[in-house]
Amino acid sequence: QVQLMESGGGLVQAGGSLRLSCVASVPISSFSAINWYRQSPGKQRDQREMVASIFRAGSINYADSVKGRFAISRDNAKNTAYLQMTNLKPEDTAVYYCNAVGMTVSTYWGQGTQVTVAS
Repeated sequence: QVQLMESGGGLVQAGGSLRLSCVASVPISSFSAINWYRQSPGKQRDQREMVASIFRAGSINYADSVKGRFAISRDNAKNTAYLQMTNLKPEDTAVYYCNAVGMTVSTYWGQGTQVTVAS
């Protein structure tokens, strides 16, 4: 059974940085894509925003709201994906979720990690 475990969230001042990690229980090279989503306060699960994606072939996409500030990467040897977040803003406050899409279009979610940015 595929499990994803996020870590690295916390409380940070505006302008600060955090690096989130997502460790998978299976080789991440088996996924067609790994995504980071966030669920802002007051939003429902179906209103989660996709923040960044990295695809199996290596292409990367970012939401406009985080371009130039966030960077997604992966380390296949460690079965880990990362989200480096810099110049954080209060509006980045959210629970951040790792999501992986399998080759058969199955999707998997982690439990989430809280990021709080104080102004």
